[in-house]
Amino acid sequence: NSGNLIATIKGERRDLPAIMLNAHMDTVKPGIGVKPVIDGDMIKASGDTILGGDDKAGVAIILEIARILKEEKIPHGDLLIVMTVAEEIGIKGAGALDPKYLKADFGYTLDCTGTAGGIFVASPTHDKIEARITGRAAHAGIEPEKGISAILTASKAISKMKLGRIDDETTANVGVIRGGRATNIIPDSVLIEAEARSHNTAKLDEQVAMMRGALETAASEAGAQIDLKIIREYQNYKLTEDMPVIKVAQAVARSIGIEPILKTSGGGSDANIFNAHGLPTAPLGTAMHNCHTMDEDISISELECVFEYVMAIAKNPVV
Repeated sequence: NSGNLIATIKGERRDLPAIMLNAHMDTVKPGIGVKPVIDGDMIKASGDTILGGDDKAGVAIILEIARILKEEKIPHGDLLIVMTVAEEIGIKGAGALDPKYLKADFGYTLDCTGTAGGIFVASPTHDKIEARITGRAAHAGIEPEKGISAILTASKAISKMKLGRIDDETTANVGVIRGGRATNIIPDSVLIEAEARSHNTAKLDEQVAMMRGALETAASEAGAQIDLKIIREYQNYKLTEDMPVIKVAQAVARSIGIEPILKTSGGGSDANIFNAHGLPTAPLGTAMHNCHTMDEDISISELECVFEYVMAIAKNPVV
């Protein structure tokens, strides 16, 4: 129920590339009423909510960089700040952002687990599958033969799918099944929500086709109806070491005593959208641990290290 926040901080140094710093402002649930607890070097939630370091850590780092650049009058190039909404429910904020605002040479998304120096150079394409199977209701005790069980049909379809880790590039999962009204009614409707991801688009298309085929075949054999949608949530990207976005991230890390580590992600972020728009963007490790769980925590010293790293990039993003 709110929009993206986009700001440009004009720089004095015209010899430097313009860079984008990005984070998202939403969290997963339960994220209302968070009470941070500091225990030594760690920050965690009080126990009944997440901490929300994903992605409050990224937001905090970017705000601190903007504040210090201004207060200390540090010379820098143009800095584009993009804070998005609705990332956790399908990267919808970045997806709705008009690419004409992405005026930067390259960028960094502060939205990944891991310590300073983690640079994510690849992310998969992600397809979401939504299927509504409609059977026929009947009394389960008196005349079950007259019914067509949507839940049974769905279970037969799922049993034919290969799920989990398909290969080193591809995963698939059925995550949600909703249906049925009572134990004495043959269920006439069920909703299935599934997904597949792959760094290889051809493999993804093959996996999704297999899952779709299993659903359609099971529905046909049962005499049920099926309404099926396949939604491409985001497109994959692969950044190479000769690209300025990666060369700068590695060079700056080494210049402040951090060993850069190139990583591949199994998930998506705003960076998928920005790369698809032609703005090379690399997610960076942002000191988060156990994200999306009630056991989430973040190290203060690690967070400070990430801040120093990204600040160094903001001040001098050159090799």
